[in-house]
Amino acid sequence: MKHLSQEELAWKADLELSQISRIERGIINTSVSQLFSIATALEVQVKELFEFEWPNDLPAD
Repeated sequence: MKHLSQEELAWKADLELSQISRIERGIINTSVSQLFSIATALEVQVKELFEFEWPNDLPAD
């Protein structure tokens, strides 16, 4: 995955910088088409955006 600033990612994905910021901070959900644009800008498959591990210190249900 490429390491881009929010500004570079917004430019490459053709999205507003504020949109990238809100998505990254979890303030808004995004559309599949925007996920595709972000993945393309990062030169990864969309599924790679969802490959992460949860921290071990999450509270139990």
